[in-house]
Amino acid sequence: KTHAVPLTIDEFMTAQRFYPIVFSSGENPVPLALMGLNEGINTVLDTEGKLIGEPYIPAYARRYPFLLAKLREDAQELSLCFDPTAEAIGLFDDGDALFEPAGEGGERKPTQIVTDILKFCEEFEQSGARTTAFVGELVEHKLLMEGEISIQADGIEAPFIYRGFQMVNEEVLRDLRGDVLRKMMQSGLLPLVFAHLFSLALARDIFSKQVAQGKMELPKAA
Repeated sequence: KTHAVPLTIDEFMTAQRFYPIVFSSGENPVPLALMGLNEGINTVLDTEGKLIGEPYIPAYARRYPFLLAKLREDAQELSLCFDPTAEAIGLFDDGDALFEPAGEGGERKPTQIVTDILKFCEEFEQSGARTTAFVGELVEHKLLMEGEISIQADGIEAPFIYRGFQMVNEEVLRDLRGDVLRKMMQSGLLPLVFAHLFSLALARDIFSKQVAQGKMELPKAA
């Protein structure tokens, strides 16, 4: 049922081929990949939760049911945690073990799978920090504005209007000082902005998928 999934800037270039990339509203915007335009509609998964085709899946979703979190507010280190309600983890006869058999001292070391999961989650956190810095620059230069996407469906007189997100203001972008633009280009931030802007054209494709998959009904034309 999730229609918007958080995205890191390291994924922009790949994700912009599959999803519109927008920013959440509020004081602390987060980049989002739109898997659907309407709340509760996901065009990537069918009704049984199976993937439709071979879309790119954001790291935020791929890391599930694991994540890094502080066990205490004053803790400096992050610990590898998991969602205890996830059906993928349990006392099963089949599957991949998370710990090696107990040794002589009774200790059970994590398997390579857990080590790899930990590394993936650490890389995700680092990417998240870079993403926060990127969004911070957009906010600093007042590049974000309340967004609106208008889609005209065939045979329907009134367009479908989608709001409730933020997007880069192209007019403000064009009016930035040359030294600011040069700095953004040298740091690699400017290509990310264009990836976001180019991806917005996919909104109509997502809209069409919602209709084609029977997840959204259009009003009958007069």
